[in-house]
Amino acid sequence: MSTESHQITVNGLPVHIVRKAIKNLHLGVYPPHGRVRVAAPLAVGDDAVRLAVIGKLGWIKRQQTRFEAQPRQSVREMVSGESHYFLGQRYRLRVIEYHGASKVVLRNKAAIELYVRPQTNAKQREQVLQRWYRKQLKALIPPLLEKWQPVMSVQVADWRIKKMKTRWGSCNKSARRIWLNLELAKRSVQCLEYIVVHEMVHLLERHHNDRFRALMDQFMPQWRSRRETLSQTPLGHVNWEY
Repeated sequence: MSTESHQITVNGLPVHIVRKAIKNLHLGVYPPHGRVRVAAPLAVGDDAVRLAVIGKLGWIKRQQTRFEAQPRQSVREMVSGESHYFLGQRYRLRVIEYHGASKVVLRNKAAIELYVRPQTNAKQREQVLQRWYRKQLKALIPPLLEKWQPVMSVQVADWRIKKMKTRWGSCNKSARRIWLNLELAKRSVQCLEYIVVHEMVHLLERHHNDRFRALMDQFMPQWRSRRETLSQTPLGHVNWEY
């Protein structure tokens, strides 16, 4: 898909515009500092984009305020004593050097023990932990799909996990495939379940419109509180690039 991009300013607010061969205009506000991005059809001019942004200024400001207020972890050095999260709970990292295969062990709901060979650097230690997170998340997703597919009368053809910088999940409706952010392994199971249902609803309704919200209300009436919980948990450090 061919694209073109540039930036305009609306009421002092930088707005990044990406034009694509799409039908509808989509406005998004992205972490960590509330960057505003508009995906617009090729035929939609800057004036129309400007009007759309002006109409959403209140919402944009609220989103930016929420991102700025959200706690963030500093860069993880992967040393003993650091805080790391798993399923919404905070653990202390304990790095143990030994001459065996790398592994991760949860100890007494208080510590994450990271067993690595001597002289492993921070990046290598992080890779071991990330592989463990991925394995845990892979085990949690199938039971959730089995629970919700018959309830929603939706069949997920495929699901995958990847690291994402601006989304908790995404959906390819035509392929009936959902993607889930690896960071969800650090959030509670309730938050993970909310994202799974959210992406499954996108198999029924592509856009975040009234029908989408009505379906979310039907299947998961408490989805707004789960979304709020997800927004309040500390964000991991990410080198945000666009």
